[in-house]
Amino acid sequence: MNAVPDAIVQHILSLLINARDIAACICVSKRWKEATRFIPSLYFPRNSFDAVPRADADATIGRMISSAFWLEELVIYCPFSPSSLASWLSSCSHSLRVLELRMDGAADKSVRGAEGPNRLDCIDVAKGLEALKLWGVSMTRSPNWGSFQRLRTLEIIGATLRDSVLKDAVHACPNLTDLALLGCDGAGSVSIELERLEKCRLDFLGPGNCSLLLSSPSLQILEIQGFSWVRVSPNHCLRSLSIAKNTGRVYKVDVGKLPDLDYLSLRGVQWSWSAIHSVLQCASEVKHLVMKIEFCGDFDTLQPFPEIDLVEFFNNHLKLHNFEIHGAMFAALCQKNSLKNLDSRFVIPCLEEVLITVRSPLNAEQKLNTLESLVMYSAKLRHMVIRISQMKNCHESADDFFEEICKFKHMNYKIVRIE
Repeated sequence: MNAVPDAIVQHILSLLINARDIAACICVSKRWKEATRFIPSLYFPRNSFDAVPRADADATIGRMISSAFWLEELVIYCPFSPSSLASWLSSCSHSLRVLELRMDGAADKSVRGAEGPNRLDCIDVAKGLEALKLWGVSMTRSPNWGSFQRLRTLEIIGATLRDSVLKDAVHACPNLTDLALLGCDGAGSVSIELERLEKCRLDFLGPGNCSLLLSSPSLQILEIQGFSWVRVSPNHCLRSLSIAKNTGRVYKVDVGKLPDLDYLSLRGVQWSWSAIHSVLQCASEVKHLVMKIEFCGDFDTLQPFPEIDLVEFFNNHLKLHNFEIHGAMFAALCQKNSLKNLDSRFVIPCLEEVLITVRSPLNAEQKLNTLESLVMYSAKLRHMVIRISQMKNCHESADDFFEEICKFKHMNYKIVRIE
């Protein structure tokens, strides 16, 4: 190893990121110790300092950070003292590009309650950041940040947020292209306006009626969960849209026309039918559609989907390639008049894959007719998966219905599969 040039040794050691591995290399020789100064990334796992006093752990982290000549990425998952963070960031602020901090273990409860979001203020010193990821923060007061002009990616996970604080934090990052707020709570009205935002993921907890107002002309991917009212300014270029509400109701969704949409997913327990209908109308060009909504209704009473005309639905979605239908949507396509407009001229031109979840043997004849129609009129259909889920065997027609589905599968064995 002594014959290997210093540049090669530095390159080999620069591939290490785990702080334990780097610490072990420091102990090998003086030459290796000098080479570790050029390591660009430091990662402190959750268990880096188990059974080590907090002060000793902070001192070790500080020494390793300050010894790095050009540290570009710093990831700290292990518990640390917030008071030490400012000095660590100051020593590497000239080169730091990526910062990831797990703050839920950064201080005990008494200290956390006293300091609140002030411990985030020191991040402002790292003006060259391009990616910032924060876990378990409490953002009940606005962090004292200036402007992160180079920041492109911001992720905040498991945070308690206030509306105005979130607005101020996003305002400090005007050039974001990727924003993720995951597992957050406390917000009632979220407003985001970013010119360059391309990908946005928002996951807010709780059954409350949270609203979202989003404006970005560059937006291509939007994944949101937990909002009852959604409005996306029409000046966007969405290619993928996913809206979910695990608890509570979705009352209104306004996303404008979706001419470039490839993927659409609508999920939840209860949606207003007007919200569903408006999104489906706007997404007439969609290629992959996922419908997993249990019930309709604007109030506490859970209602089934209204009758949907199968011919009209597919005529309005001519580019549909993949279709995943949950029980409620499938049942709506299997009502008495859903197939009344079928004739020999009708064709589903692009549909290739269908996944249908069946949860009830009720209206069995109409459901079988709909399955047969999908196979008959889909010119390019390659796969149909029928998923039997939570069907009650106590119903006397359940066995007969399942037997008919098996016959249907046997008659179309090259296409149909039962799960």
